[in-house]
Formats: sequence, C-alpha cells, structure tokens
Amino acid sequence: MTDYERTVLDHYQLSTAYPVEWPAEKDMSDASEDEDPKAKKSAMRRSKSRYSALERATSDRKSLVPGSQKTGDGIENLVQRDEPDPLGTTDSVVRLLKQLGLPALLEGLDTLSRSIDQKSASLKVLVESNFERFVRAKATIDNVYTEMKYRGEPPTPPRARPHSRHASRNSFRNSSGNQGSMVLVSPEKDGKKKNALTKESEYGVLGIKTPLLDVSAKAEEVWGPALGGREKEESLKTMSVTFERFKDIYEVNGSITDCIKRKDYETLVEEYAKAKRFADDAKRLTEKLGVTPPTESQLHQILLAARVWHDVEEQIEDFKREIWRKLIAMHGVSSRAEGALGNPQDQHMELIGILLELGVTDNPIWVWLLSRYDYLKNKITATSDRSRVEIEVLRRRLANAERPTNQVIASHLRSLARQTAEDKPTSIDSAEIVELWEKMNVYLSNMLSPQGILGEVVEFWQTVQSFIEGTAQRSLPVGLNGESRQHHRLSTEGTVDLQRGTVELIDMIRESVFSFFADPPIEDISSLFSPLPPTPKSPKSAGSSALTPTSIRDPRFNFDPNNLPPPSPKRGEAWEKFAFWPPWSNSLSGVYYLAKLLVLVGTGASEMATVSPVGNGDGAVLERLKSLVGGARERCVTAICAAWNKDAENIKVLEDWRRSPERRNLTRMPANFGAFESAVLSGMQKILYISEAKVGSAEVVPPPPAKLLQMVRSQFVTTLYKALSGMVENAERAVQKAEDDWTTDSEGLASPVSTIIATSIGAGTVNASDRNVRMLLTLSNLQALRVDVVPNLTTQFENAFSVKLTEESKTIRDVLGQIDARLFQSYTRPASDNIKGIIRRGILSPDWPPKPNEKPNEVRPYVYEALLSLVLVHTQVSTTASSLTAQVLSYLLEQASRELLDSFKQRQRYTLAALMQATLDVEFVAQTLSQYTTDRASEMQSQIYQELDKGTDNDARTKLQSELPEMRAVLKRLRDGSRSEFACFKKARRPERPSQPPAQI
Repeated sequence: MTDYERTVLDHYQLSTAYPVEWPAEKDMSDASEDEDPKAKKSAMRRSKSRYSALERATSDRKSLVPGSQKTGDGIENLVQRDEPDPLGTTDSVVRLLKQLGLPALLEGLDTLSRSIDQKSASLKVLVESNFERFVRAKATIDNVYTEMKYRGEPPTPPRARPHSRHASRNSFRNSSGNQGSMVLVSPEKDGKKKNALTKESEYGVLGIKTPLLDVSAKAEEVWGPALGGREKEESLKTMSVTFERFKDIYEVNGSITDCIKRKDYETLVEEYAKAKRFADDAKRLTEKLGVTPPTESQLHQILLAARVWHDVEEQIEDFKREIWRKLIAMHGVSSRAEGALGNPQDQHMELIGILLELGVTDNPIWVWLLSRYDYLKNKITATSDRSRVEIEVLRRRLANAERPTNQVIASHLRSLARQTAEDKPTSIDSAEIVELWEKMNVYLSNMLSPQGILGEVVEFWQTVQSFIEGTAQRSLPVGLNGESRQHHRLSTEGTVDLQRGTVELIDMIRESVFSFFADPPIEDISSLFSPLPPTPKSPKSAGSSALTPTSIRDPRFNFDPNNLPPPSPKRGEAWEKFAFWPPWSNSLSGVYYLAKLLVLVGTGASEMATVSPVGNGDGAVLERLKSLVGGARERCVTAICAAWNKDAENIKVLEDWRRSPERRNLTRMPANFGAFESAVLSGMQKILYISEAKVGSAEVVPPPPAKLLQMVRSQFVTTLYKALSGMVENAERAVQKAEDDWTTDSEGLASPVSTIIATSIGAGTVNASDRNVRMLLTLSNLQALRVDVVPNLTTQFENAFSVKLTEESKTIRDVLGQIDARLFQSYTRPASDNIKGIIRRGILSPDWPPKPNEKPNEVRPYVYEALLSLVLVHTQVSTTASSLTAQVLSYLLEQASRELLDSFKQRQRYTLAALMQATLDVEFVAQTLSQYTTDRASEMQSQIYQELDKGTDNDARTKLQSELPEMRAVLKRLRDGSRSEFACFKKARRPERPSQPPAQI
C-alpha cells in the first residue's frame, strides 16, 4: 500500500480502500437535526472537507512559487503562477526521459489506468447506494455555511463572472492593487461580516498576509535570476549549439518567403528540397531510435525538423494553391503572343514544372488541359452568342429604316464603272450596310481564322498530342525522389476523353458557323442574355471519365435586353429570310463580302479536317464539315441571286443621260452595266468554287452542284432581260424633276428648236427631256451592248463556270434584236409618217402634173419639203448618236422610196410631161441621198420606173429618150442650186455605212 492510499484511509478512518457500504458509525440520521448546535458545529468542523486528505496529498506535490504558503489543512492561499514556463517544461521532460526511460513510463501508465478504473468503480457503487444521504448532508452543510458567513442576511448578487481565466486573474489584480497582495474590507466598515466564517478571520493570517507577499516578491526579484541562471545557461548553450549546427534550416522558411516574393522559383525548389531532406533525416532518426531515449541534441533536431517542416508545408501549400489558380486562369491571351516573361505557352509549362517539383496529388498536366478545354468551350459559346446578338441588333436597325432612294442605289451601282470592288469596297454600299458586313467578317474571322478560336483549338490539340506522345514532358521535372514521374503520362481513358473533347470543340465551331448561315433571323434575342451557370469544380485526377466543362464569367453584353430594336417588319423582301444578309444591301456588296466569308469557311473547314481525331475518325465529322461548306454556299448563292434580280429591276437608275468619256455616241450606261454584271459574275465564281480557300488534303470543299450552276445561269439571263427592259423604259419615259414620277413624252418629230438645243448643250450633257434624244442614245447603247458588252459578259460567264451558253446566247441576241427594232421603229415612225404624208400629198395633188406640151424644169415642192425634214432628222441623229446616222437615213430613204412607188401607182396614165416630172422628182431624191442608198431603196426605185413605164405609151417612151440629155442638165442645175441646203447629205470621205440593215418587225 502506498503512502497516498494510507493517508486516505487514515483520514476517512476506513479499514479498506474499497468499501462497499456506508459505515454505520458514520451514519447521520434525520434526528441529528435536534442535537446540540455546538455539537453539530464541532462535527461540521471535523468533517469540513471529506476530501481534505486528497487536497493535502495533492498540495504536497505542488511546486509553489517563491513566497507562497500552506495553511494547516494543506489548502493553498497564495497566488500561483498563471502558466508554467515552456522552457522549464521542456527541461523537465528531458530529465524525466533520462531517468525513467520509455518502458518505465509505459508500465506506470498502465498501472495508473488500472488503479483509476478500480477506484472509480468502488466510488460509483458507494455514491449510488448513499445518494440520498449525500444530498441531505450537502444541503445541511450549505445552510450552516450560509448562516455563518452572512449571519442570516441574504448574500448580495454576485457580479458577472469573467469570461476567461485571464479576465478573472486581471480582475483579481485590479482589486488588490498589485500582484500578490489583497486588500480586505475591515469589520468596522462591514458589521455584518465581523464574525463571518472566512479564511482570513478563521486562520488568523489576515494581518501578516500582505507583508509576506511583499517580502516574497522582493526575494523573487533579487534571488530568482541567480537561482535559475545555471539551468537557463545550460539550456541556452544547448540551443546555441543546435542553432549553429542547423543554421540553414532555421533560415529555410524566410528564404522560401523571399523566393516567392522575388518569383525566384528555382531557388524556391532548392530551399524546399533542403527542408524536405532535413525532415526526412529526422524521420529516419526517429525510426532508428525506436524505443531508445534520444539525446538532448537528437531531441532538438527532431523538434526543430517538425517545426520547420510544418511551417514550410503551410507556406508551400499556400504557394501551390496560388500556382494552381494561375495555371487554370492562364487562358486570356493566345500562346502565339509574346509577353514580358516569354509567351504564355512557356509560362504554363513553367508552372506545371513548379508543381511537379514541389509534388502534387493531382496531375497538373491533366488539369491544365482540362481547364484549357473548358475555357475554349465557353469562349466559343460566348463569342458566338455575343456576335450574333450584335449582328442581329444592327440588322434590325437597318430593316426598320427607310428603303434607299433611287439616287442612292444608283450611286452605289455606278461605283464600279472604272474600278473593282477590291479597289474601293466602301463605295459599293451604304456605310451602315458595310459596317454590318464588316461585323460579320470579324465574327467569322474570330471563329475560323488561324489567329481566332479555331487556331486556339488546333493549338490545343497539338499540345494534347505532344503530351500524349510524351514529347512535351521531356523538359518537365520528375519531382523530389521521382514522386512526380507518375504525372508524366496521361491515362488511356484520359487520352480518349481529350480526343473526344477536341472533336466536340470543332463540332461546336462548325455548328455555330452553320447556324449563322442556315438559320433565319433571331426572333427572340433576349434568350442570349441569360446568365451563365456557376463554375463547377474541375476533376481532381487524370482518371476522370469525362471532360466536365467549367463556365467562365465573361463581361455582359453592351446591349440592354429591355430596350432592343423591334423585329424586322415583314415587307415581302427576299432578305428577310437570311440572318447574314444586311437589309437593303445590293448584290455588289453581297458578292464581295460573302466571297470573303466563304473563304474563311472553306479554309476553316479544311483546317478542322486536318486535326487527327477528325480526319482519322469515323467520317461523320468530315461529312458534317462538307455539309457546312455546301450549306453555307447554297444559302449565299440563293441570297445573292435574289439581290441580283432586284438590282436588275433597278438597273435603269444607272442611266444618268451623260455621255461616255470614251465613246461620245454612248451614255455611261453600257459601261456601268457591264462593270456591274462583271463584278457580280466574278464574285459569284469565287462563291461557287471558293477558289481562294486554302484547302488541305481532306476534300471538305466539294465542287458546286449542278443545281447551283443552273440557278446562276438562269439568273444571269434574267438579269440581262430585266436590264434591257429598264433601258427601253428609260428611253420611252422620262424622269421629271426630283419626284421620281414617270411621264410619257409625246415628242415625235425632230424640230428646228430641239435640234438647236441638242447641238448647243455641253459636251458631256444631253437634252434628256427630248424623247428623240433618249431614243437615239438608247439605240446607240443597245448597239454597244449587242456588239461588245453582252458578248464579253457571255464569254466571262462561260470561262468562269466552264459552261457553254449556246442557247442562251442565241436567245439574248434575238431579244436584243427585238428590242433594237422596237426602239428603232419607235423613233423613226414619226419622221417616216411625216415624209410619207408629204410625198402622198404632193404626188396626188391636182397641181402635180405639168401642163400639156410644157417641159418641166423644176422638181415639185413636196420633194424639197421631204428632204428638209430629213435634214432635221440628220442633224438630230448626227449630233446625238452619230453612229446611227446612216442607219436612220437609209431606213427613211427606203420608206420615202416605198411611198413614191405607192403614190405613183395611184396615177394610171402619164403623159410625156408627167413622165418627165416624175423622173426629175425621183432622181433628185435618189441623187441627193445617194450615200444612204441601200439595195432595197435601189430596188424600189427600179420598181417606180417600171410603174411609170406601164402608165405611158410608146410615143412618150421614145420622146423621153430624146429628152434625157436636157433632163440631166436640168437635174444638174437643180443639184448645184440646192448644194448648200442639202450639204449634210454629202458623201463623206469615209462613208459611214450602217453596220447592218435596219431591223424590221
């Protein structure tokens, strides 16, 4: 039995340390309440504390601070130290380990545990069997104590207890005035407590307590350092030796902090490796010692290693979290761009290398590739949605605007007369329309160009491929002790996921571009303003079975979803079905920009097909890429044909009635029309064949189908018909002032006034208000179209699309001939009718025949009148469209000859005088207009002489032969006398014969 157990048994007067019931002699019955109060108080003093022995035993082993005292019952009254000295605790542990050793301590721990369990069980049985007695005894003791302390007065409410041990200690110090002293309230100031039961009054130490505390404090102040100096010296000496030995280890933590601030990652890895080696050495030392107690130096090494490694690990973990964040977020700039610290491609490899050097659980290569995949996926969606909203907003603004005026349309269609669309693309349409075309071009460039998203996707696959093949990992570290070597290879499942992810990115780009061309205009663009989903967590290892996308936050669109332009009004326009066609755009800007867009589509599709998971896949993706090119091309051709047809209907606005600077007998209309048609054909050829696209080995740009070629072929012929019809309309109807109202001009005959006006107008301007002028210029333009422009356009079409327009060319020539004949007849009919009327009235007049036996020596006045009307016609034609002079005068000569024939037929009998008069009239007309004589005119003149011969007798015929020399002299005299009047009919040195006989209807 130990001294501790014997003390407990003596105090409680027990015979055994494990009683099972309450001793009868110690029983306190209910009748004890009637006993003598003095006896009760004496008993209470004797049993003041049933655990006083425990308290004495405990207090005997306590270390009191200098100046502390014990009371008679072993309860400490003086203030102990608040907290033990950490250094002293460490020294005590060291001495204890030296003295006892680990086996002795473990054996003592087992004995103490068994003893506590045994005593706890006995005490539990004792308390449970006498619980009610304990409660009654406790209540009695509490009542007596309260009565003695407060003499029947209720105690004052206690103040709020301090919230902590330190607060309680501070309140004690504040109440006492200084540490280790206490000021008690005197009995005179508090009469109620004069005889109260308190420690100070009971034990009688109140008077000497304060001086003792002061002496103790002074003694501690004087002798404390001397008494503890040697022990501290040994401790400090040991610590100094340890510090000198492990000086570098003490500085590791600060060095790592400095490296992080300076971004000196190479030195950082070296310091981390140094700390890791020190920790591993301490770990091996612990394993080597086993149950052997360590020396003081070894113990310091173990504790130092644990502390340093703990701090380094915390700092490195924070640093690795920052590196992870940078690695995942490093996607804002293309890796092709150069930065201050090298390009981002090198930066992310550097970050991956740092993580591998420091050691990580997750595979940084996989996380980088996955985050890159997530970034590209969200960038495709965000770019597509944003651009399509911007395009649709601009498209709606154009659609809700007014239709362009004819003057505006004409200014754009004329812009290519002396230059191509490539030379001056901004003039081929309005600024708003060109802006929208440019917006579409930028959108597809961002999606499909090598500098855009497609370039990033291709680069992403190249990076993935380099990691799959292992070439990219050659420059990466394997980490401390090779622990990061496992991250150098991607798993088979991860490789398959990356291949599928690459195909998915390409499919997203393809779908976005295809919907841009194939879908109609967006009806509800507010749906594209929905908030993005929150960013989910990335997979933690390369063993993830799928590429889970993570959404990135992008800036909100610059449009107010609550204040968007209204949808396009439905006017029945062809462009209302196409989201990619700017409203009111003409075919010139359409072929120019759509050719550029399809080059991007064709080149992008070919580039996507070169990615090995696509080109070597199951073929479905390749077919979808072919569908992208074919579908986009078909939609573009359909939209351009509709705009081309509309422009052909408006081609008449190209006529400005100003002479061509190259050919004075034409207006600028043929050149403008030829340039317009040529530009459309050239652009259509680029669109159908996408010839400028950079095509790879995969044939994703198929040749144009026959359906599209036939569509363009038909539209080309249709536009020619509509353009020619517009030209005829221009000739027959004139624009009046600024109102765009068409009014019929009833002019028909050439008059002296109109002729003077036509000849006096400036060189580049014509009198467009004169119908005859418009007719002549249009006829001249049609002649140029028939001879030059249309054949050149036909040849260009055949060369561009490798087809022969045999039937179409014949049809076009026939149509041109019909239109030319129609306009020619429309122009010459008034002059022809006028000449016919003059001739008919003159010949059938009763005054026409000469008197009997009178030889005629003058032609009749109707001949001069008819020839003078032809002079006016000649002047008008030669000054307006000189190339038509011969054709017009020849035709009118034929009409005059026909009318002479018909009129002479109506006179059945001719005397010699009448026969001579008729011969003078016919010959004068024929000789005056001899340079415009045609075979038809000569034939009809011969028929006139035959008709005259039928109406005379042989005597007159014989006499006429004898009169012929005199008649020739008269005719010569008449010709010489009218030379100045009819000088315009004089034969030129280089006769201007009609290019072909006048067309007949």
